[in-house]
Amino acid sequence: MASRCSTSTTDSGLALMSHVDTEMLAAQSADSSSAPAVAFITLGCAKNEVDSADMLSRVREAGYRIVEDVEMADAVIVNTCSFIQEATEESLNAIFELSGLPGFDSGERKIVVAGCMPARYGSQLEGELTEASAFVPCSKEDDIVDVLTELVGRPSAPGGIESSCDGDVYPAAYAKISDGCDRFCAFCAIPFIRGGYHSFPLEQIRSKVAKLVASGVREITLIAQDTGRWGEDFTPRDTTAHLLSSLAEEFTTTWFRLMYIEPVGVTDELLDVIAKYDNVCKYLDMPLQHASARVLKNMNRSGSLEENLALVACIRARVPGITLRTTVMVGFPGETEEEFQELLTMLEEAEFDYVGAFAFSPEEGTKAAKMPDQIDEEIKAERLQEVRDLADAISFARVATRVGTKQQVLVLGYEDDGQLYGRAMCQAPDVDGVTYLASGEVGEVVELQIEDALLYEMEGV
Repeated sequence: MASRCSTSTTDSGLALMSHVDTEMLAAQSADSSSAPAVAFITLGCAKNEVDSADMLSRVREAGYRIVEDVEMADAVIVNTCSFIQEATEESLNAIFELSGLPGFDSGERKIVVAGCMPARYGSQLEGELTEASAFVPCSKEDDIVDVLTELVGRPSAPGGIESSCDGDVYPAAYAKISDGCDRFCAFCAIPFIRGGYHSFPLEQIRSKVAKLVASGVREITLIAQDTGRWGEDFTPRDTTAHLLSSLAEEFTTTWFRLMYIEPVGVTDELLDVIAKYDNVCKYLDMPLQHASARVLKNMNRSGSLEENLALVACIRARVPGITLRTTVMVGFPGETEEEFQELLTMLEEAEFDYVGAFAFSPEEGTKAAKMPDQIDEEIKAERLQEVRDLADAISFARVATRVGTKQQVLVLGYEDDGQLYGRAMCQAPDVDGVTYLASGEVGEVVELQIEDALLYEMEGV
């Protein structure tokens, strides 16, 4: 891509700095070559990308040079994911691969393991992962500069960024509105990793959004472990609906999108805000996880097939034309064939625009990991494939119905082959495909007539 911040790789294949916070791209220093160099590797979800961007900002402001090539770095911060075992293994593989590079293998250059993995495994990790020079759990990421000072020294003067982006600003960004979770779903380790739920103050969020908008960002996706609970821990209580309306009214030329909202957080007030403002994407990402009332109860969640379908119908009635994404799980302990069929029935009848699906993973420390009647891995794989096949068929058909419609599209950049692409309001970052177009300036919103659709992608003029 030309104007999109490209992902660089070393010869060993490590992907670096998947997104660079747009606040930092404007700052360049001509005289920072003597400062220690720091690189970032970010794994996992968008929330981790936001955390990496915040750490990067602190590191840059302290005077360190930010580089994209790990082989040029004195220290590499690996922001890990540990939501499921597969993510933990990916994080470990990245660390092991990095530790084999010159300088890191001798310990002269430092590896800092940050984020979810040290938060989840703590002292156990420190005793076993000797390749790392320091561990920084999620709750201690504000201390990243102190950690680097101890490992590689502190710069004597303010530093800057060395970036393959050449100062370009990617026109879309994430903003975290809260952290933590205390719902304790039986399968989920997030409460043990991130701690209890806590909302960020409205003014803090507004300030972050203002900086992003000033830097040229045109779409901001609001994220958290549970966006629908924002403000309920304040005195007096506040709501996600109020937060969203406040931002939409102040930043009228900026798109706002909500991701990761639990069904109980979908209120009439919130739906009315989504329907009211033209710059709020008519889009909801709402993980239902299952359709069986018994399975959901064992997951420590609420809902049923009937309740879920009624909620979907209510949302579509209150916000006509809304795009709906959900996430579902197969193979939860004790899931019968009949209960699995309930899940398929929900997907067929609800006709979600997009579906994320995954198989149950028995995560250490969670209640579900010790439950009886664990499902055979082969059965889980078969059920997962059946869900994915069904979800794809429904999604492809729903995307095809947009042919002939007019869509507002934010121009994002160029693919490696020079193809210009963007994102419509009905497409969330990284998960829903993109829209291809023939012309437009990066960062502008254009109206397109959709002329073709192929699987999840659209094409317009």
